[in-house]
Amino acid sequence: MGAGLCLLLEVFDCTGESRHFEVLQALEDGLKKADADPSVKAVMICGENGKFSAGADIRGFSSVNRPVRTLGALVSLIESSKKPVVAAIEGVALGGGLEVALGCHYRVAHVKARMGLPEVTLGLLPGAEGTQRLPRLIGVPAALDMITTGKHIPATEALKLGLIDEVVEENTVEAAIRLANKVIGQPLGPRRLSLKPVPKLPNMEAFLSEARVRVKKRAQGCLAPELCFQAVRAATQMPFADGVRRERELFMVLLSSGQARALQYAFFAERAAQRWTTPGGASWSSATPQPVRSAAVIDGIPTFQFVPITSGHKSDSMFFTPFSQLIYFGLGTMGRGIVTSLVKANIPVVALERDLEYLNTGRKAVMLLLEREVMKMERGAQTLDFHNPACLQFTVDFDSLRDVDLVIEAVFENMALKKEIFHKLSRICKPGALLCTNTSALNIDEIASATSCPQQVIGTHFFSPAHVMRLLEIIYGRHTSPTAIATAMQLAKALRKVGVVVGNCFGFVGNRMMFPYVQQAVFLLEEGSRPEAVDRVLEDFGFKIGPFRMSDLAGLDVGWRSRQGQGLTGPSVPAGTPARQRHGQRYSPLPDLLCESGRFGQKTGKGWYQYEKAGGRTATPDPWLHNLLAQYRDTHGIEPRFIDQEEILERCLFSLINEGFAILAEGIASGPEHLDVIYINGYGWPKHRGGPMFYASTVGLPHVLAKLHKYSEAHPDVPGLRPSAFLKKLVAVGNPPIKEWMSYLSQQSSRL
Repeated sequence: MGAGLCLLLEVFDCTGESRHFEVLQALEDGLKKADADPSVKAVMICGENGKFSAGADIRGFSSVNRPVRTLGALVSLIESSKKPVVAAIEGVALGGGLEVALGCHYRVAHVKARMGLPEVTLGLLPGAEGTQRLPRLIGVPAALDMITTGKHIPATEALKLGLIDEVVEENTVEAAIRLANKVIGQPLGPRRLSLKPVPKLPNMEAFLSEARVRVKKRAQGCLAPELCFQAVRAATQMPFADGVRRERELFMVLLSSGQARALQYAFFAERAAQRWTTPGGASWSSATPQPVRSAAVIDGIPTFQFVPITSGHKSDSMFFTPFSQLIYFGLGTMGRGIVTSLVKANIPVVALERDLEYLNTGRKAVMLLLEREVMKMERGAQTLDFHNPACLQFTVDFDSLRDVDLVIEAVFENMALKKEIFHKLSRICKPGALLCTNTSALNIDEIASATSCPQQVIGTHFFSPAHVMRLLEIIYGRHTSPTAIATAMQLAKALRKVGVVVGNCFGFVGNRMMFPYVQQAVFLLEEGSRPEAVDRVLEDFGFKIGPFRMSDLAGLDVGWRSRQGQGLTGPSVPAGTPARQRHGQRYSPLPDLLCESGRFGQKTGKGWYQYEKAGGRTATPDPWLHNLLAQYRDTHGIEPRFIDQEEILERCLFSLINEGFAILAEGIASGPEHLDVIYINGYGWPKHRGGPMFYASTVGLPHVLAKLHKYSEAHPDVPGLRPSAFLKKLVAVGNPPIKEWMSYLSQQSSRL
């Protein structure tokens, strides 16, 4: 449509590959028409419904009719226009959308707009000449940062970088038209980025050399950031046309890589996890979350004199459920993180403590965390008004619980304590209040049995630090209502977490799969390896942290208390029980021996590693531990052997994956993508490998099965190495693709 001397072209939603081509064709036709029409003096490109463009449909990346070259040609066509082209950016300009804007001669953005090139997060690079234009516009350091991280930046930052020419708070389209009319007749050569040189640095080669090391370290084995770096480096070394050819070569390398497929799988898996279902027919599409106008959380108390923190949530227009107040009990590490998460989500929080001493200690700890979070916030973002009692208040008045709509309990992992708390909560809280337990392993149904309202009880397993970790494992029991599930999922969304609904069993999904992984790691030590060797192999695979560094970080005493509670160690073990056997199965007392020596990990300065001090973070191999392992092997008659990297990797990963198949067969999770989302977001699984179940599908289920058979025959007393019946069935039917796995399970097996 026309606007005076300016032709307005609107970019419509590009969802769907055919739709993408329609949009590109319409823009091309409009540009050619504008160039041919002497009455048109300028062109303005804007988006539909207040959103400039979020880029191409991801599903189109794997198509044989890939749109990338077409988009690059369109960007070049925009830039070569004889008439000024102005981009009016509202909402988001991401990926191909930002590349279109880079082809424009001028860019105007609304103050709330955000821009970025997130292709790297999908295992790709900006493939429509973005790696060549962006460095020419904002310089190599800023361009490298944006392209290799995929981060989104606000309009105010984009203006400082020189990415856009103007930021407005008014009507962006009208502002862009005004600018277009203003620049009519001005030379366009200086505005064509392909003609601009890359801004020089005092020592470009030295900068690039250092930047490459940083990018590679941050990538942790992911290929896309390194190839993004190579594409930007090409912009500094080649003419524009040659740089574009290099960009396309690198794009094709990534497109054909397994990592791109894994990252795109992970992208869609996270969205699939939002569409939960139950065997009874309840689902995300039919269940409605209940309004939560007030809530409570209980955490970190060793006795029933628990430390309540009330937290609340005022309705945010972004979320359907009006969380208006939340109460949080206890201010241990988990409690502080949950309170911080709630405040960051603009949920008013009331922190209820058992006495003034705990109250003051908790207040200081939470305030310190919130101050740090404020320092991290982008300039211009909504501030956290946590000094306002309406947003965050601390009290010792237990009656604050009587009218809350939601309680999150996160006390010490002890069934008797939790049941006592839930019994009291069911008497104190109003009818209909949702009662959530932040347990990492305990039976939800047993906890619910202590209440008069089991339909309102649900598990919400936060991961520490709760204000950082994205995962929220949501566990429902036999009587949990669909409304309770929907409300917990809505809370996850409000907290900007990834909620995954799973069934009720010991350890649920994440910790249940982690048990055989850690168990194999410890068995490998018994047989001849060392903590640093095992950790190195798994960190080289892509884990952020290996199993022994992870145990030291979490605290070895946590697992020790759990084993004591299960009767696996301590005075409850019957006399005469073999040291390395429990219930006819192999058992390693090594972790117990460390705990009995006061080695709890980082908190004590010694665990599987030694640290510079109690609370230290730098892990160093410990000769004391090496001597302990040698003495342990001598005591138990174990002949140490050399264990290669392949065996370490396979025994740890394939035992974890094997447990995943058992979980799927039991109906604890409704699909393999749920397991993968949990492991990517909660357990440090390398995202570019797609999650454990996706990884199994890529190496081949027959290979996984054959290796499990091999290790199970060598270690017949380790049930975790015995191949799952479901895995064997999938291999027998021909190793079907991951999306078909669940069709081979009978509906009756589901326990979700």
